[in-house]
Amino acid sequence: MQTPSRKTLTKPSNPSKAAKPSSQAKSFKPATSVTQSPAATAEFKMTEIKADSLAFSLVGAAQAVAYVLEGMALPQALAKVFAQTNASPQARGAIQDISYRSMRQVGCVDALLTLMTTKPPEPPLLYSLMCCALTLLVKVEGEDAPYEDFIVVDQAVNAAASSPHMVFAKGMVNAILRRFLREQTSLLATVMKQPTALWNYPQWWVDQCKAAYPQDWQAILRAGNQPPPLTLRVNQRQISVADYLVMLEAAQMAATQIGPDAVRLVKPVPVLQLPGFEQGLVSVQDAGAQLAARLLDVQDGMRVLDACAAPGGKTCHLLEIANLDLLAIDSDPKRVERIHENLTRLKLSANVRAADAGKSNWWDGQAFDRILADVPCTASGVVRRHPDIRWLRRKMDAVQLAASSARLLDNLWNMLKPGGKLLLVTCSIWPMESEAQAAAFGVRHGALRLDAPGQLLPQLDGNNDHDGLFYALFQKPAV
Repeated sequence: MQTPSRKTLTKPSNPSKAAKPSSQAKSFKPATSVTQSPAATAEFKMTEIKADSLAFSLVGAAQAVAYVLEGMALPQALAKVFAQTNASPQARGAIQDISYRSMRQVGCVDALLTLMTTKPPEPPLLYSLMCCALTLLVKVEGEDAPYEDFIVVDQAVNAAASSPHMVFAKGMVNAILRRFLREQTSLLATVMKQPTALWNYPQWWVDQCKAAYPQDWQAILRAGNQPPPLTLRVNQRQISVADYLVMLEAAQMAATQIGPDAVRLVKPVPVLQLPGFEQGLVSVQDAGAQLAARLLDVQDGMRVLDACAAPGGKTCHLLEIANLDLLAIDSDPKRVERIHENLTRLKLSANVRAADAGKSNWWDGQAFDRILADVPCTASGVVRRHPDIRWLRRKMDAVQLAASSARLLDNLWNMLKPGGKLLLVTCSIWPMESEAQAAAFGVRHGALRLDAPGQLLPQLDGNNDHDGLFYALFQKPAV
């Protein structure tokens, strides 16, 4: 994971002094470097707090947010928090929900804290607790408040009191949250003048999006701030889409078909509650991501490479479509395990190994009929699913990742048969990682560019609901 562009707060020299309330605003300035935070020293040393309370979930979410602001991806941060606790499934769900909500509101709540305090609350765990609590108090248009205001304030104070790292600040927590409730109209009006607070993205992200998409930038940013739908890919080796929709109806789960294999639920549910999920009838996969396997035009008996394959969604989709001699590789051995898990659940088989697609030491010299190159990128098109990405990325990451991906693509092109097809995929909306990358690749290799969607921007409208992805399909000239 890349170094975060946000400031990570450090422990105050005198921990008995919390940040004092203030009526003066000051500008938020992302740090250029990250210091080691003491967040890890606050790993659930809690007293007198019920494991089924909102206070418990607030502390868990605050710890996860603190890890993210140190530079850890949110899924890994949550996994670390869950490993530190004996949280029930219900508490884990609440911790995850609050964490994701907070990542979508960091720009706004950081500006509110800056406006209401003379200095950032310290240590980092306290700052993160305030972010989480304020997130639950800020009303989001179109969404119901998850908790009553008075409950949030009461439980946030209990959360602070439960930790030796925050107990000194419980009075401040109470004062700031109550002030926000009294003055929220004027406070929000003030902070919303700042683009970072209004859009909940770093300023450079807003500027870059506006420059790349002058007509669509606001819709793109808004889409990234919405919780994603639950979209499923039906395994048509086992069941038809029509029959699976009948199963969902019987389970009282409203859903609609939005693609050849895609079904979107009206209301998301935990995946283990989905009919037939454990038996491999369906997988969770965005509708836009489901285009890849169909675009590659695979036929029975083809030799296919899925480079950068983890966690295996596109690998499995390819195998659901045709009987293939498929090799799936990924450079991360831990993520390779996820490919195996998905193949097993879906009752599919492939040759899977840990290997670097940018190198050739794993290749046996036999060329492939098809190559799926889902290359590394900033993941700027999937921020609604991974809201922490916007705070973890730096402005120059796209340039560096595009250069790395270009080398990877050049290497893979050598492994493609004459007449074979290579599909370039990214989950980015930045042109240097998508269209500019594709255009330069085509020129370098004299590749024939075939019909493909190109840049798909994040969409939230009905049957056209998908993440931001890019597709370019190339054919290698016949010798």
